[in-house]
This record gives sequence, C-alpha cells and structure tokens, in this order.
Amino acid sequence: MHNAPVEPPPRPPDPRATIRVTLVLAGCSLTLLVLVALEWRPLVALDDGIARTTHRWAVQDPNLTQACRILTDWVWDPNTMRLLVGAVVIWLAWRRSTRWTAGWLLAAVALGTVVQQSLKAAVGRARPVWPDPVDSAHYAAFPSGHAMTATVVCGLLLWLLHRHGVDRALWRAALALALVSVIGVGLTRVWLGVHWFTDVVGGWLVGALVVAAAVTVHQRVETPAEPQRNPRITA
Repeated sequence: MHNAPVEPPPRPPDPRATIRVTLVLAGCSLTLLVLVALEWRPLVALDDGIARTTHRWAVQDPNLTQACRILTDWVWDPNTMRLLVGAVVIWLAWRRSTRWTAGWLLAAVALGTVVQQSLKAAVGRARPVWPDPVDSAHYAAFPSGHAMTATVVCGLLLWLLHRHGVDRALWRAALALALVSVIGVGLTRVWLGVHWFTDVVGGWLVGALVVAAAVTVHQRVETPAEPQRNPRITA
C-alpha cells in the first residue's frame, strides 16, 4: 500500500522581494510624475500624437466608441470596482479568522483613492480638449482614476486568491479577467479622449505601487489567527 504524496509546506513569502518591487514601482511612478509635472516635451509630444490618432478613430467608429463608453461607465467604472471590494470585505468580515484581512483590504482601497485624488490635485494636469468630443470627464487628468482603481482592486484580489490557494483553472481565469480589465479600462480612457496615454500609465504604476505597499504591510503584521493555506498554484 502506497501512501499518497504529501505536498511540502509552502515557503513563507519573502518580504525583501516585495520591498524591492515596491521600491522599483516607487521610482518609476516618481519619475513619470516629475516628467508630467515639468511637461517634458518628448512626453507631451508622445501623448499628443497618440491622443490625436485615437480620437480620429473614435469619431470614425461610433459603434466601438459606444462599446467603450459602456465598458468604462458600467463594467470597469471605479464605483463598480469598489462594490466588488465591498462584497469581498463583507465575506471576509463574516469569517472570524479573516477579519483582519477584511479591514486591511478596505484600508488599502481607501488609501488608493486618497493617493489618487491627492495626485490629481497636486499635478492639476488638464485633460485633452476636442472640438468634437465623444465623451466627457471631470477633475484633473493625472493619474487616471479608472486605471488606478482597476489596478488596485484587481491586484489586491489576485494576491488574496494566490495567498489562500485556489484551483489552477480558477487562478488562470481570474488572472486573465484582471489583465483584460486593467488594460482594457486604460485603453477605453484614451480612446474616448478623456485621458492622455501617460495618465493611464501613471494610474497603472501608482496603483501597482499601492498594491505592493499594502502586501508588504500585510506580510509584516499578519496575525497568527489567519494561517496561510497551502497554495495549489504557482505564480
């Protein structure tokens, strides 16, 4: 009689690796922020060229433009993302052993919103202006709130799935859905002419930075009441 093979216990996460990722993201985010604030000419020229091309396409293809408006206003809207987080927070809080994680998730998403609005106010970048706009938006442009919120929400939820261990097929489906959402919402904002391309890149970078910082905090202060499950997936 042969005993069933037992999976070795998972290696504990290396906080140093997460810190290194956080520092790299912080450096990239700060570099882009400075270039945008200083209106670095090559960057401005790049944004202008992309914006003019995509706006011309958006005007010429009203059906695709309408699809982008539905996706950005309803499917990938920041409020939709926050509702998803709210549902996950309620589920985690309902389970006694994961209440700390519920509070951590809520705080991390709230921090992302505060950082986003603070950067918008500090940079004060104007949005693209068109004589024939296909959509409209409010507040300053940098960073893109849609892109940043999607990055924060999808990044945190993906990390939670990976941490608790899910079926490989479910992990791959979740990863694919997250990538489509994060990339897709950024592209819709540029297509609709309400953001410069570097606004979206800034949203992705700063959002990823918030995720990395939040994961670092969770790894350092995680309570013993929430043991890490044996993951069945590989990153």
